[in-house]
Amino acid sequence: MVIYAYLRVSSDKQDLHNQRHGILEYANIHALSPIQFIEDTVSGREKWSERGVGQLLTQTALESDVVIFSEVSRMARSTLQVLEMLECCVRRGINVHIAKQGMVLDDSMQSRITATVLGLAAEIERELIVLRTTEALAKRKAEGKTLGRPKGRQSAHLKLDTREAEIRSYLAKGISKRSIAKLVDCSPSTLYDWLARKHLHSRHDKLVEKL
Repeated sequence: MVIYAYLRVSSDKQDLHNQRHGILEYANIHALSPIQFIEDTVSGREKWSERGVGQLLTQTALESDVVIFSEVSRMARSTLQVLEMLECCVRRGINVHIAKQGMVLDDSMQSRITATVLGLAAEIERELIVLRTTEALAKRKAEGKTLGRPKGRQSAHLKLDTREAEIRSYLAKGISKRSIAKLVDCSPSTLYDWLARKHLHSRHDKLVEKL
């Protein structure tokens, strides 16, 4: 059994120190040692599967290994991503400890029940995101706003560059590419080309992954 501790690196060095201190304090109380610290320098705006934590949870850590997080907020920036990370750990038999919340997911029956609830919560969250997107599109249409790319639009890729943060947010929430194209007023083909150039991918085709 290997014990890993995940640290999300930010520009705030004090935050990194606090994460490490909280994990060490928790590990000392629960006799978890030795610890291998994994520092993740990739921005939290990226999907969890494309950050260091993605490699840790899907490749590095093996069944029965332990991964300690300092707190839920340091795992990911969205509820859905946190749920997906926990689902992944349970599916692969990785024991998860969240120091600040005192949460433990292992192979116990209670953890299996918790994992089932997490899976349902993730599915509900995905459905709500799709519903909110549909309602937003319907509202824009009712207000007379044009959906899709306006005629004669020039430099579409450059204009999408100015909305990169917004598009990344939609991708992280699992919204389909076609819906995103409507939300940012461009054609699906333009968005596909732009995403390919940026090496960005949608989660929409991977939504159904249950326990």
